[in-house]
Amino acid sequence: MLGWLHNLITPPRTIPAALWQATLAQHSFLAERSVSSTIQLRALTEQFLTQKQFSGAHGLVVTDEMAVAIAAQACLPVLNFGLKLYNDFKGIVVHPGAMLARRRTVDAAGVHHFYKEQLVGEAMQGGPVTLSWQDVAASSEHTACGYNVVIHEFVHKIDMRDGTPNGCPPLPSRQARAAWQAGMKTAYDAFKEKIVMAERFGGQPPWLDAYAATSPAEFFAVASEAYFVNPTRFETDFADLKPLFDTFFSPKSR
Repeated sequence: MLGWLHNLITPPRTIPAALWQATLAQHSFLAERSVSSTIQLRALTEQFLTQKQFSGAHGLVVTDEMAVAIAAQACLPVLNFGLKLYNDFKGIVVHPGAMLARRRTVDAAGVHHFYKEQLVGEAMQGGPVTLSWQDVAASSEHTACGYNVVIHEFVHKIDMRDGTPNGCPPLPSRQARAAWQAGMKTAYDAFKEKIVMAERFGGQPPWLDAYAATSPAEFFAVASEAYFVNPTRFETDFADLKPLFDTFFSPKSR
């Protein structure tokens, strides 16, 4: 890592104004917030950069610009919480492009099958977050689609805080969890139905990536991407889900 971050010490130093402004210009959804929220995001990003360790894979050099861009987007979902939801890991590994992960499944007969899966990011339970820089860099071009790989993977880390990711983040009470699960199930079932209608009967495909239909955990992560990077379209397509997300994510609601 080069320049300003190379000498970063505790307490966190202020991100240079030019670097912060360039980050906001590159990722417009970060800049489209209130002044107080943007100031809060900058301060949390500085803390994140102090506490976390970036490393590049396959010879990639993680520059200050890259690290600040990733950190700012990672901090957006926890702006209301601070970094306590990220205290189970330290490392962020950045690959030049998509990664090939080795996978294993066991079928009903007990036979093990090995294969490789191409990933643009991965959040590991109790471990690091890995990201494809190619996809991180391209995220700003796909906000209209509600796409953001950094937010996706870090929301998975939030989901993992209370165990195996299941589409329900850590919530303060049984009542809050029940309300979340009921609201998410309704939205998830409706989304899956739209996928079926589009694939089998030529219906209008949903706005969100169909990958969201693979599990409640992926639906939570994909929906969260859209909630942060294209809130207007998210509210249009998920009017019933937005208040639920506001209650959890929005600083005004806590």
